[in-house]
Amino acid sequence: MTTAPHPLLATARALADDLLAPHAARTDQEGVPVGHLDAIRGSGLLGVSAPQAYGGAGAPDSVAREVQEILAGACCSTWFVQTQHHTPVRMLAKSDLPVRERLLGPLATGELLAGIAFAHVRAFPRVPVRATAARDGWRFDGRVPWYTGWGLNDVMLLAGVTEADEVVFAFTEAREQPGLRPSEPMRLAALTAARTVSLELDGLWLPEESVVLRTPQEKFALVDRPRNTNASPAVFGVAYAALKVLEDSGEPGTAAVLRDRVDEVRRQVYDLADHPVPHERIAERLALKTRSYDVMRAAATAAVVAGGGRAMGLDGTAQRLFREGMFLLVQGQTNEVRRAHLDALARG
Repeated sequence: MTTAPHPLLATARALADDLLAPHAARTDQEGVPVGHLDAIRGSGLLGVSAPQAYGGAGAPDSVAREVQEILAGACCSTWFVQTQHHTPVRMLAKSDLPVRERLLGPLATGELLAGIAFAHVRAFPRVPVRATAARDGWRFDGRVPWYTGWGLNDVMLLAGVTEADEVVFAFTEAREQPGLRPSEPMRLAALTAARTVSLELDGLWLPEESVVLRTPQEKFALVDRPRNTNASPAVFGVAYAALKVLEDSGEPGTAAVLRDRVDEVRRQVYDLADHPVPHERIAERLALKTRSYDVMRAAATAAVVAGGGRAMGLDGTAQRLFREGMFLLVQGQTNEVRRAHLDALARG
């Protein structure tokens, strides 16, 4: 890790080492405990990128990325629940609408934990959720395919697309209510513990004061594109955790070679993530994202190989990291990302 020291990095490492990692196998099988999230709420990590005036840390993006690496490497399920929180915080920080004053402080301090229900907007021109102006507010109809943290977070940031191709983002409580019905939690090959559901929306009405952003779909797509074309810090967190397993399995030489590869790709990814124009150099971002997957997969595979048959036990760290890596291959995936990854795999 190369980021300059910041107090929240020590906080993240202590949580990872003392709480998340020791219980990761159990969490993977039984679900993310409320206690894990309570510890994160009280740690200040939920406000890492929030303005200091609202109780956040206002830390640089480099610190926020490293915090996410640390948490993902310790317990990817817990990481995935809490990582949803940071996009609503950033969106509120940029908003000048009344909801900012109502929610930014509680979200920045961890009093409230937020989830997100807007990945479906990336399916445009298909519109899974329609937003319609109604009664001094907005009506939402359709289906949210994926919502993570059900029963664990307090509020959700929901989005729908209007007939005029405008995206409306609004907050509501993360609970069953008139017009909003959750599915049963999904059983997945990895991260079932994060409590992901789908949401059926049938006339869910939210008042105008719940809206945080209204923007043309084309503008949203331009701003959103870097979120998907840049590699997730979680990829490097899982890779480094796998290398630690490899070292502990008596393979420090192999681990050192792979660590050099991970370090180099990570440096390039983050250098590009800090580029002043985030929607430029897309082809390069996609190529680096694919290489990030490659080094993560190599590290996780090596950890499994070194562990032999014992790596197959459900309490084994290597197999869990391997499955978590598989999840990260498709997390937040768009058609553009999928095509670039498949083309790279075909080239060999």
